[in-house]
Amino acid sequence: MAFAKSMRWGVLLSLARAFRTATRPGALGPGARLTSLPRLVLATFRGEYPGTSRLRLLLIAGALVYLISPVDLVPVVLLPLIGLSVDSLIISWIAASLINETESFLGWESNRDGIVRGEIIP
Repeated sequence: MAFAKSMRWGVLLSLARAFRTATRPGALGPGARLTSLPRLVLATFRGEYPGTSRLRLLLIAGALVYLISPVDLVPVVLLPLIGLSVDSLIISWIAASLINETESFLGWESNRDGIVRGEIIP
């Protein structure tokens, strides 16, 4: 029981941090973040954006697929407290990951023109 309680607090803290990051003054809104996701995925898979990996994006997509799949209903039906706790943990991880990834990507995208590609030769 103590584990479930600490897990719930961890989930709430993670969501609170993600929400605080997304709503701080000067932060972009959810619309700008959502419209940047296709560009983020394309730039990552083309190798242009070094801020994240293909594996991380695939893990986020896999977590989303798991949440909407019928397989996710088994733990929720059999062990409701644990199943819902795991779901809330996954949702908070997805939210925090997407907020952090889009924040970094949009910063990189706005500074991309100032970056000169090349090699440093001593």
